[in-house]
Amino acid sequence: MPDLLTFEGRKQRAKFRAWHRGTREADYMIGGFFDRYHANWGEEELAWFEALLEEDDVDVMAWALKTQPAPPRFEGDLMRAMQQLDYVDIPR
Repeated sequence: MPDLLTFEGRKQRAKFRAWHRGTREADYMIGGFFDRYHANWGEEELAWFEALLEEDDVDVMAWALKTQPAPPRFEGDLMRAMQQLDYVDIPR
C-alpha cells in the first residue's frame, strides 16, 4: 500500500497516525513533532518518521525524554529535534 500513495498522501497518513496513538501524551509528543517539522521533510525524513510510527509509544517517548537511548537507526538530527520537546503544545 505505501507504494501506491503519493509523497503527500504518505504525509497525510503519517499525520493521522501521529495524532491517533492511543494516549493523549503520545499524541501530543508524536503529533506535535510531526506538526512542527513535517513541512521541510523529504523522502529520507518521512521514511524515518514512518519507521518511528511502527515503534511502541512507550519506547518513542522514552527516547524523546532521554530515559532510554534511541536505537542507532533512529539516532541523528530528527531524534535530537524530538528530544528538544519544544514542540509539545498542551492545551489548557
